[in-house]
Amino acid sequence: MTAPDTPTPAQPPYFQRHIFFCLNERKAPEACCAAQGAQQAFEHCKKQVKAAGLAGPGKVRVNKSGCLDRCSGAPVAVVYPEGTWYTYVDQQDIDEIVESHLKHGQVVERLLLPPDVGR
Repeated sequence: MTAPDTPTPAQPPYFQRHIFFCLNERKAPEACCAAQGAQQAFEHCKKQVKAAGLAGPGKVRVNKSGCLDRCSGAPVAVVYPEGTWYTYVDQQDIDEIVESHLKHGQVVERLLLPPDVGR
């Protein structure tokens, strides 16, 4: 038997995509997302997703996250269900992720976090 909230062909997922922003803060000198403007990027992304009409059920959810264990690539965000990991520098990078990936499903290759980057 399937759990009631498990998507089936007749039941689409509640959100099409989630983007999680690591907002974790570590003590210096360890790398962390919080020290790289992650909170501002999260807030900007929420604003852009809402302005583009992408927010809400069946669309996109912008979430805060604790440590995603990829600190040396800080700041980081990950888009699900694809599991696409991004690093970013400024609001223009966030705008590009929203427009390309969250709106059109196209990965922003230049912002991909290399697969070997960890903590």
